[in-house]
Amino acid sequence: MNISAMVKAALLAALAAVAAQIAIPLPFSPVPITLQVFVPLLAGAVLGPFYGTLSMIIYVLMGAIGLPVFAKGAAGLGVVIGPMGGYLLGFIAAAFIVGIIVTKIGNTTGKLIIAMSAGVLIIYTLGVVQLALISRLTPVQAILAGAVPFIIPDFIKAVIAATIARRIGFATSGDDTDT
Repeated sequence: MNISAMVKAALLAALAAVAAQIAIPLPFSPVPITLQVFVPLLAGAVLGPFYGTLSMIIYVLMGAIGLPVFAKGAAGLGVVIGPMGGYLLGFIAAAFIVGIIVTKIGNTTGKLIIAMSAGVLIIYTLGVVQLALISRLTPVQAILAGAVPFIIPDFIKAVIAATIARRIGFATSGDDTDT
């Protein structure tokens, strides 16, 4: 058990909560633009798959138990199982995938771009699927409402996360439970 990594995971969970409060609603989508996507990408890159994932699990659990940490101060299990819940679950998966890629294949600029892109793709996939199912949208409608408007902003967030990760440093091993 690494106390330092656990503290960093808690800090990134808190950062996700703060990033969620910076939300720009879109009139055509139940999903607002937030700074959240940047956090699981950063968490996976700097903390690795175990602690990066842990940070996002902590974040989602904080909201699920009623703390107002989701976009626009939303909270509760209903948010996790509602139209936006797939994105929240995607944060957990994205932190894991980014962490795996960074620790297993390296953190060169090209590999970091691959890792961040994979993370965003995971978030979109889980988010759009749940959005479509809960909101009873066709796949095309869900993609248009839940992914297309976010591609450019999320690319910018991925670049920012990559830049910050390069400054902070990266997880160095796939077995980050002992570091």
